[in-house]
Amino acid sequence: MRPAQRSRQETLALRRQLIGSSCKLFFSNDPVKIVKAQGQYMYDENGRRYLDCINNVAHVGHCHPDIVKAAHEQNQLLNTNSRYLHDNLVNYAERLSKTLPEKLCIFYFLNSGSEANDLALRLARQYTKHEDVIVLDHAYHGHLTSLIDISPYKFRDLEGQKEWVHVAPVPDTYRGLYREDHEDLVTAYANEVKNIIEQAHKRGRKIAAFFVESLPSVGGQIIPPAGYFQKVAEHVHKAGGVFIADEIQVGFGRVGKNFWAFQLQGEDFIPDIVTMGKPIGNGHPVACVATTKEIAEAFAATGVEYFNTFGGNPVSCAIGLAVLDVIEKEQLQAHATEVGNFLMKLLKEQKIKHPIIGDVRGCGLFIGVDLIKDQAERTPATAEAEYLVTRLKEEYILLSTDGPGRNVLKFKPPMCFNMEDAKFVVDTIDRLLTDMEKECLKQ
Repeated sequence: MRPAQRSRQETLALRRQLIGSSCKLFFSNDPVKIVKAQGQYMYDENGRRYLDCINNVAHVGHCHPDIVKAAHEQNQLLNTNSRYLHDNLVNYAERLSKTLPEKLCIFYFLNSGSEANDLALRLARQYTKHEDVIVLDHAYHGHLTSLIDISPYKFRDLEGQKEWVHVAPVPDTYRGLYREDHEDLVTAYANEVKNIIEQAHKRGRKIAAFFVESLPSVGGQIIPPAGYFQKVAEHVHKAGGVFIADEIQVGFGRVGKNFWAFQLQGEDFIPDIVTMGKPIGNGHPVACVATTKEIAEAFAATGVEYFNTFGGNPVSCAIGLAVLDVIEKEQLQAHATEVGNFLMKLLKEQKIKHPIIGDVRGCGLFIGVDLIKDQAERTPATAEAEYLVTRLKEEYILLSTDGPGRNVLKFKPPMCFNMEDAKFVVDTIDRLLTDMEKECLKQ
């Protein structure tokens, strides 16, 4: 029997009493209690509808009936570990393989993006026999100890940078080390990685991997210049390392033009390892690592079995297959391009109108709006961004911020987010920014 629904205040009080305080709430001063969701909309206990602009986990839409049906039907038949033969596991691996370059043909299934990235790290180290990892500044790759160690976003506030971790500048062409007016951004940023490798070698260190989000998200919704990955991979491979593309935030057609965000770099770029999570299961805990036969064989050569109790179970694979079906059936990749282009166009129109908008960047339904205090210095408008997000919540729009300055509005909505939603959000942002500008004039 389902327990009676608690009041919002009672739920909040119990959460504060029972749940670790490091587990943060959105809008902590006035959190929203969500009891239901459908498509790109979430509903509170009073039935009020919120437009979800940030939930890239509910990839094809909250509670999509096809995903719910697939989970329910398989749950009624069997759910067990992958030590038994089952068609769902191999069918799913085969379907995923068709979305990837041919050499990425071996798969491991897990439960979370963090597990996937941890395994990728193990694969890289076993294959190369090296230890060190190069990451981008402000990167976040997961919450396990091994991943906190390679996530500057986290380790700078904890125990600091380990000797085996090397941090390269983010290839941010708006506020990074090299900007849009530089004559060769790709070479300049790739040379930073080359220099790191050379300095590491002078200290007797050896590079196992360059570990990167295909589109840095926590770093501020960054779009690396095309060709950057190829040049970095060249330097990393020469040093005996491998290239790991973290697609956990941005894979499965979100960028519209391609199924995987690393493909934005060009057809000639293929990573050695790809990790997947979040959108892969539309809210169900599924993750995956794809790699080459050579790397997988080196991992198996230890003689130590890799076993994940829930990874690749029949229910998770049924859900994963259903997600792929929906993306294809509803043409969500093309939809992401169409709606994303429309949203970018509307936001760029606002950039002309509102000086606080310094940059609008993105691809498909992965978009960042960089808010600034001044055009010359591009100082992050952190307080203004926080105020805007809070006001948007009062207008029943859920948006959040990212970037080192917490000043970048991030759009990563469910892929069913439509033209009407885009116009509603931008019209509301326009109205709120206009009000903010009027208030500034009064002061």
